Amino acid sequence: MFEFIRSFDERRAHRQRQHEQARLGRSGARDFSLLRLAVVGVVAAAIAVPTVSPAFAASAPANAPSVVSTPDLGPNVKIFDPSMPTSAIQAVVDQIAAEQVDNEMGTQRYALLFKPGTYGTVAAPLVFQVGYYTEVAGLGISPTDVVINGHVDVYNRCLSANNCIALTNFWRSVSNLTINVVGGEGCRASGNFWAVSQAAPMRRVNITGGNLTLMDYCTAGPQYASGGLIADSQTGFVINGSQQQFLVRDSAIGGWSNGVWNQVFSGVRGAPAQSFPEPPYTTLARTPISREKPYLFINPVTSAFNVFVPDARSNSTGTTWATSRTPGHAIPLSEFVVARPGDRVQTIDYELAQGKHLLLTPGVYDVERSIAVKRANTVVLGLGVATLTAVGGSVPLTVADVPGVDVAGIMIDAGTVNSPVLLQVGSKNGRGNGGYARGNAANPTALQDVYFRVGGPHVGRATVALEVNSDNVILDNIWAWRADHGEGVGWTTNTSDTGVVINGNNVTALGLLVEHFQKYNVIVNGEGGKTVFFQNELPYDAPNQAAWQHDGVLGWAGYKVADTVKTHELWGGGSYIYTNVDATIHATRGFEVPVAPGVKIHDLLTVQLGAGTLDHVINDTGASVSQAAVGVPSFVVEF
Repeated sequence: MFEFIRSFDERRAHRQRQHEQARLGRSGARDFSLLRLAVVGVVAAAIAVPTVSPAFAASAPANAPSVVSTPDLGPNVKIFDPSMPTSAIQAVVDQIAAEQVDNEMGTQRYALLFKPGTYGTVAAPLVFQVGYYTEVAGLGISPTDVVINGHVDVYNRCLSANNCIALTNFWRSVSNLTINVVGGEGCRASGNFWAVSQAAPMRRVNITGGNLTLMDYCTAGPQYASGGLIADSQTGFVINGSQQQFLVRDSAIGGWSNGVWNQVFSGVRGAPAQSFPEPPYTTLARTPISREKPYLFINPVTSAFNVFVPDARSNSTGTTWATSRTPGHAIPLSEFVVARPGDRVQTIDYELAQGKHLLLTPGVYDVERSIAVKRANTVVLGLGVATLTAVGGSVPLTVADVPGVDVAGIMIDAGTVNSPVLLQVGSKNGRGNGGYARGNAANPTALQDVYFRVGGPHVGRATVALEVNSDNVILDNIWAWRADHGEGVGWTTNTSDTGVVINGNNVTALGLLVEHFQKYNVIVNGEGGKTVFFQNELPYDAPNQAAWQHDGVLGWAGYKVADTVKTHELWGGGSYIYTNVDATIHATRGFEVPVAPGVKIHDLLTVQLGAGTLDHVINDTGASVSQAAVGVPSFVVEF
């Protein structure tokens, strides 16, 4: 099998070289000066073998290069080698952490990538923090190929001396490495700290030697946190602490400390038993369907950079990697357009149409026309929370009705001119390119770690953030946020109706976080949908009740399943109210669904965060939450 895969990839690389030579040799060819090929010369001949490290022990073929250049991924991608002195690495990561610690609405983005090997020692550990817009990732094929003896931490953000919280610790990640927890000073030597909120995932991480704590209990103040996601990871004991809600999926943990409002476990070995609402644990033995995020890795035979694309899994439990290789396939980086801010969308679109994939290096991209993904199985992968900003009311990214597309690791910002939608998956007219009937159950399109902002860094306006029209799509860790703080924030300033609209059938959401939109936050029109973990805050800033009501209903529900839908299921959902402009405002309900045998809703809650009243949890069921009991949930176990 190894020989077959190797020969197949050699043939594919040879075809790619022929294609590049023919394309670049055409007379009258377009201006490709803005394209930056990731790997020079011989990289196109790289072998991409989708298997764990031991399988790469076979010798390289005779025509394999002895040296492959490290790709130029731009100045904000830092690639570390285990031969580098720990002190040199420490200096770089500390400087970036200091720069980004309070850079919540800034434009600098970073990816810190570690080549296979061991970093730090028990005597001299590598201990550093991860700030805003910073991705930390190993470049092995397995998380065990990169070992950091030390910590990769996120601490509370101290807004004042006695007000240290994690409620705004957004937009960062750690993935594909082992953290052997050693070192640290004082209180923080007790475990690896990952005190985060939305849009700060931990994926493919192996934590050994100590606890993982999701709360920073070493600072003064309330120490609140509002996260988050752990997926495809293996840990020791996990301290949930003050995390109001959290999703752990397809992992193995050594224990879990407590719950606050809504802790969800799906396909997790070692998870606590189902017990909602006391404590509020929602536990699914298996995840209905999932597809892990693509990731960069270095082929240990050729030293070439590749992107590994995991296969979809059904009814899964545990990690993809702990007992056998992660199923999937590898794509040489030479088959990607490696883009940087300032590159022309026309050029990117042309290369995508010719069969290239897209790697977005860290930075902010102004997008005045759609980046259009039209080919099946295309990968769009962002590094360091690469951000697309709509210009002139554009739709920054569109995906055609084709199967197997993967969009991961990006953020999309609304611009000052209203966009109808920020990301559209599939067309509304039924069938797309190639005759595919709006998606493919065996080869689903997936979105992993895709975030949306309307306001925050600047004025933004969009009618809808994410619209899913294709069938059989996986939404994995989506955060759509109409900003409640930052720049360009106000009821008539950062306007947006709805965060997520799902028109496709059999769409599965694994971690759906949608906040502050002015009408329904989520609308589900498709049949057969499933949502595992939903978190919502209704808009803070409605000026009065008259501005926020419709059809005799006060406010708008956070999660709306259309009256025509016959089959839908949701596990573990919370909707919260905090109307800080007018504390007298009511919302009639947090969730609104049709009463039908195939619509099954499990483990819901509403919470009042300090102002306003939510009258019911779902439809007309569930007690109200109000100023009389701030922070005390109202629960509905089954509907």
